[in-house]
Amino acid sequence: MSLYLLLIHLAGAITLLLWAVRMVRTGVERSQEHRLRRILRESKNSRLKAAGIGAGVAVLLQSSTAVAVLAAGFAGSGALTLATGLALMLGADIGSAVVVQILSVDLSWLTPVLLIAGGLCFFRGKSRETRQLGRILIGISLILLSLGLIGEATEPLRESAFLPTVVTYLQGDFLSAFLIGAAFTWLVHSSVASILLIAAFTARGLVPPELGISLMLGANLGGGLIAAGLVRRGFVAARQIALGNLLFRSIGALCALLVVNSLTLPLEWFGSEPARQVINLHLAFNFALLVICLPLTGIAAKLIERFFPDKDSDEADPLEGASSCLDQAVIGIPALALASATRELLRMAEIIERMLSPIMDIYETGDPDKIRQAKQLEAAVNQAESEIKLYLAAIDYNNEDEAKRGQELSTFAINLEYVGDAITKTLLKLAVTRREQKLSFSAEGWRELSELHHRVMANMQLALNVLISKDRESARQLLAEKDAMRAAERTSHGRHLQRLQSGSVKSMETSDIHLETVRALKTINSLFATIAYPILSESGELLDSRLTGRSKKVKA
Repeated sequence: MSLYLLLIHLAGAITLLLWAVRMVRTGVERSQEHRLRRILRESKNSRLKAAGIGAGVAVLLQSSTAVAVLAAGFAGSGALTLATGLALMLGADIGSAVVVQILSVDLSWLTPVLLIAGGLCFFRGKSRETRQLGRILIGISLILLSLGLIGEATEPLRESAFLPTVVTYLQGDFLSAFLIGAAFTWLVHSSVASILLIAAFTARGLVPPELGISLMLGANLGGGLIAAGLVRRGFVAARQIALGNLLFRSIGALCALLVVNSLTLPLEWFGSEPARQVINLHLAFNFALLVICLPLTGIAAKLIERFFPDKDSDEADPLEGASSCLDQAVIGIPALALASATRELLRMAEIIERMLSPIMDIYETGDPDKIRQAKQLEAAVNQAESEIKLYLAAIDYNNEDEAKRGQELSTFAINLEYVGDAITKTLLKLAVTRREQKLSFSAEGWRELSELHHRVMANMQLALNVLISKDRESARQLLAEKDAMRAAERTSHGRHLQRLQSGSVKSMETSDIHLETVRALKTINSLFATIAYPILSESGELLDSRLTGRSKKVKA
């Protein structure tokens, strides 16, 4: 095989590995994200508990980076302290190393079984969770398949003339090998895939275990760089967590690199095979980092806050950069004017998202600054709604379809404005009432509200996708999710009554707030779903505001 074809095969196998790892992660996120967020929220009470939760969530998501992104949202809302966030990330790195351990076991015999089971769940599953389980199983099978393909693609490299030269050079320059490992991991944005690839090269004899260890330590640094890069434009609190994690990993990896290359390390302690030695050392490194750094998270948090203070919250203007997308220059061209109005609707929806996303944190903390900022944002929503209506009314439409689309956009703008009212006039007032009366939800009640809130946020994104794509399949799914939300509301109401009957004091004290919050979230969700009505009405799939039986079968 020529070098060109060999590299093509290797690149294809690596691409499949990266895609499969991402497939598993997205499957878990889509089916379990509300539960994962609830679990992460519970990590704030104990650093040791936070580390354990971080490890468990990272195993489920197959990525410590995904945990960093989830934690960033809590840090930005003030629900997660910096010290606890650092502990969470230390645990997440352990979880990522455990994932490598699991996937490195030879389970090639399981690949067809997982493919069949995953396919049945994905194509035959009736619920969202079942279809996402299918996605996860298929993703795991493709990871196993890709590792086999990498082994086959790299086999001819053992006979190549240039590889010994490269390996010899990197063995004599462990710092370059370390930086290459970090750069490659950052490039592929997956420390799990990077470590698995290094282990595969080591197993095939292409890379000596000593060189594999230097690459592995570099990959650990690269994992910290990925998280820091993803949250670099987020809240200062989120960037502080990523920075602290990066400092821990960079200092730890460099110290381990110096120790490994200055001492004769008994590699046989870590396994009988070279690949196993690299993988076990990866786990040992992250465990040692956890043991050493967990007691230091408080000190590290104080130092980071001192040198990288949070200057965001109090004086920041929540409307900064929120300029209108309505282009008066194209108002005489209906197609372009409608596109301009659609862009402004998306900007309006983004403001709504900034109001709605932190609601559960506001309920928990009653932060007056965040309440004030949300009310300021409502003014921008009202202004955008008024300007969109006037803009669409000024367009001289060429045909009935364009006029109909303009009416749809105007209606959706009005509904988004209603969402803003529901947030400020209902949800924020309830949050203030809870704070002033010093009430606490029961654990079950709080979990129900959090899950409903997450469902509404996910459906908002789906509604915006429908707004842009006008895809009938997505519109069907949006209305199916509306039905699911109605069922979830009934279930929550029934459970709440059961808690009242059982004499739960917290449920009695927060009964009105709980029920009004559920009702408001359901109303908001229904307003988002209205974007699907005109799309399904055109195809005759909407009868008396209900989906026909044929179209209720939502595909994955």
